[in-house]
Amino acid sequence: MQDAAHAFGRSHFGLANQNNHESEQNGGNGGKLPQRVLVLRSDVKREYFATDDHYLTESFSEENANMIVGYLQKMGIEAQAVPANNKLADAITNYQPDLVVNLVDSVRGKEHLAATIPALCELLEIPYTGSGVLGMAMSYNKFLVNMILSQAGVPVPKCQLMSAPNDFIDPTLKYPLICKLNEIHGSVEISLDAIAINERQLRERVRYLTEKYKQPILVQEFIVGREIAAFVVEGSNRKVYSVEKVFRDDKNIFQLVAFESWKEDGWQSYHLEKYNDDNLKPIVKKAYDLMRYSDYAKFDVRVDASGRYFFIDANDNPELGPKDKDFEFGYCLDLYGLNFEQGLKRLMSHALESKKYF
Repeated sequence: MQDAAHAFGRSHFGLANQNNHESEQNGGNGGKLPQRVLVLRSDVKREYFATDDHYLTESFSEENANMIVGYLQKMGIEAQAVPANNKLADAITNYQPDLVVNLVDSVRGKEHLAATIPALCELLEIPYTGSGVLGMAMSYNKFLVNMILSQAGVPVPKCQLMSAPNDFIDPTLKYPLICKLNEIHGSVEISLDAIAINERQLRERVRYLTEKYKQPILVQEFIVGREIAAFVVEGSNRKVYSVEKVFRDDKNIFQLVAFESWKEDGWQSYHLEKYNDDNLKPIVKKAYDLMRYSDYAKFDVRVDASGRYFFIDANDNPELGPKDKDFEFGYCLDLYGLNFEQGLKRLMSHALESKKYF
């Protein structure tokens, strides 16, 4: 199996590189682009997910993948999208792509299984966009992310992991505290109800979440202040593009990106403004390296009243899409004078260069 995969990867990818369009099809940084791309998406079925809200976070998987296919075809790249199911290995082998664009956020509704996708690509020696096995696996344990960043000196809010409502609560934690699902992203169950201002509220929230989702809960000090989204985009140079989420409701001190606001109006509870601080950039790059991310990533950062930064979330492979479709990645690029197509080219050319197997 390994010999067959190695022979397939070497022969096809080498041919694609020989015939690559270096003039029109460049990655915006002098890099090459693939001729043949397979876009992988989550195989989304309601029965895979514990709740309607969790299902909703990925319900647009097919639509988004087809959108990326459209962009690739406009670049003159042959492309098609397939779901990440038990036929995926055959789909990759039969299509023989030069590159995989990995949009998979879960496998059979389980987010931690998304790390099997880069593992499969590594086995078949096919370059792919986004983080590798280790980076993706770590991202789906928020408590682990906090520990890794904290131990290396990246500022994070103080936190603890609770698996039951009657667990011991660290007495040094300061209220307000926010409860987060430790293994699910997409802002699921993030709302004002997730913020506890006393022990009774905290234990009630932990009981509700553990009974509903059957997983540990990250209890984290809530940082009152502003919120920054810091994107890292690789290329010939590693760039950090930061934007501030300016909330429309400025009366509530507990400003956050709630799941309900996304579900109802597509993140229109805030708008984005460019945020530049040379002091933040090296910390973001350090966090990116610690998390073993690749090609691109996003970090959510809170800024308290004293101007101190706290990293509250780490996102490998954040959603890819343009500004006109309300994708945060596209909005961010636009604020820095780049369009989504340029960003996509940059990711692909970097993936081809950084994930060579021969």
